[in-house]
Amino acid sequence: MPSVVRPAIPHYIAAPATKEKLEYADLAVLDFSKIGTPEGRAELSVQLRTAMTTHGFFYIVNHGLTQAENDRMFDVADVAFSGVPEEEKRNYLANIKTEVLPGLQAQGIWHIDGGVRDQIEHYNINHDTTGSSIRKRLFALGLELPEDTFVNMHTFDATGEAYVRLMKYYPRPAEDEVKAKQYHHFVEPAGYSFAMLMPDGKWRYVRHIDNALVVNSGDAMEFLSGGFYKPTIHRVIQPPQDQRGYDRLSVIYFAMTDDDVKLVPRLESPVLQKHGIQRRWSDDADAPTMEAWRKGRTSAYGLVELKMKGSGIERTW
Repeated sequence: MPSVVRPAIPHYIAAPATKEKLEYADLAVLDFSKIGTPEGRAELSVQLRTAMTTHGFFYIVNHGLTQAENDRMFDVADVAFSGVPEEEKRNYLANIKTEVLPGLQAQGIWHIDGGVRDQIEHYNINHDTTGSSIRKRLFALGLELPEDTFVNMHTFDATGEAYVRLMKYYPRPAEDEVKAKQYHHFVEPAGYSFAMLMPDGKWRYVRHIDNALVVNSGDAMEFLSGGFYKPTIHRVIQPPQDQRGYDRLSVIYFAMTDDDVKLVPRLESPVLQKHGIQRRWSDDADAPTMEAWRKGRTSAYGLVELKMKGSGIERTW
């Protein structure tokens, strides 16, 4: 049998922990060492349900990856950006303006504000559906649905999207920060510092926990849960002063239903029958499929108008 050899690659060094005192979001921590028993899954599903109806985010620890494996994953991710010549990168460009496709998105695709373009490189790797099945089971249990309800909507052989995104956010020149009014794209936990809008109306930082996953549900789960699980508004902001000047690297996993799934509430859920259902569309017949929703969002992202609203920025589609 051939041996598995790990090629030697440079070690990615992340920005050092900030010494500034910041206001952090108090998020639930789900311990996946309990996932192996029905009792453990029931306990975790209650935690998840509480998290998703209060903060909208949660951490997962004891998920099966060691810290060393986590570190190696980031080392490998950085090779796609720092270890590949620019002329070779051009061979792997993907048209991510209109659809999330495998391959590289170069910097400068999205307009931020004031004529400033983004400083992000993405590399997307499609299509593995296995990594999120346990989390889908917990979302179903939280609605008192059969465990496989959402798992069965996302199958490997069906047409649909699931992908890993390697993402590197490079520091922006000071003059561009002024032009863009210090606005950064509202992207996943990547790039600069990550903050979320809390129920009390305040923005709080999401604290880094070594070898923990940060999870939120997204739009599709909001639709399928009849508004019970609400994805929290989140954004990328400038990091604390002592972390500026560093690039940021993230590894993100997106899980979506099969393309032909209609994004309508699961009416059979006893939880929804008790708490009520909030529809985005007045008639379920008007609800989009997963394919129509994801393609619509992807084609509009970065091409929308930004307007000031109070002390913050809203996106006008």
